[in-house]
Amino acid sequence: MRNVLALLSLLAAVATFTSGCAGPEEKMGRGLRNTGEIVRLGDMRSTVEQTSVWYGPDVGVTAGVIRGADRSLERTGLGLVEIITAPFPPYHPIFTKYVPPEPGYPDSYVPGLPDDSTFHTDTYIGFSGGEEASFIPGSRFDVYDH
Repeated sequence: MRNVLALLSLLAAVATFTSGCAGPEEKMGRGLRNTGEIVRLGDMRSTVEQTSVWYGPDVGVTAGVIRGADRSLERTGLGLVEIITAPFPPYHPIFTKYVPPEPGYPDSYVPGLPDDSTFHTDTYIGFSGGEEASFIPGSRFDVYDH
């Protein structure tokens, strides 16, 4: 009986902290997006690109890669902190002085919607457009790109 009461009180506490509030949902979503940076490597690509533009390609592929790896690890760590602390305030982005609240992309690439019937509802008539293989980092193949 004690185990059941402990479990019910834990579930009640979780429900109290997470129900009816947009703050915890927003913080959890931001944390999941930031944690995925270690796989997506958007900050890495952006930093290498900007370092190459401003300081030259040889600096971009050396110092830019190290700086980009550092920024990717920062963002991943921040995402883990936001996931763990999602039920607790503050719900606004933290550490924005050091890490922008949303993951970045290189200036040479802006993502679009995937070519899927969820986003392009006119596929049943035989034509649609959008990105193919957008789940692959660096994929830039776009249907009907003009």
